[in-house]
Amino acid sequence: MIAGMTSRRPPSRQSDRRADNELLFKGILIALIGLGVLLSPYFIESPGMQGIVSHASVVGWFALVLGAAFIVLYLVRRARRPQ
Repeated sequence: MIAGMTSRRPPSRQSDRRADNELLFKGILIALIGLGVLLSPYFIESPGMQGIVSHASVVGWFALVLGAAFIVLYLVRRARRPQ
């Protein structure tokens, strides 16, 4: 082998599945955080805190959409994976 060159192996199926499972976990977690931010104003009794949290709805929607995108990406990768 030439000095400075490393041999690169293609990722194994096990590492692909591990990466896909991490993507699913992150997607679910981010979506749950988004739902929590969107639904929390309805459960907070303090009007001051309710107003503060309700202004974070853009962040909640962003997290919900990002989580959904991660979940869709997981499903696409899983559908393309050879059995």
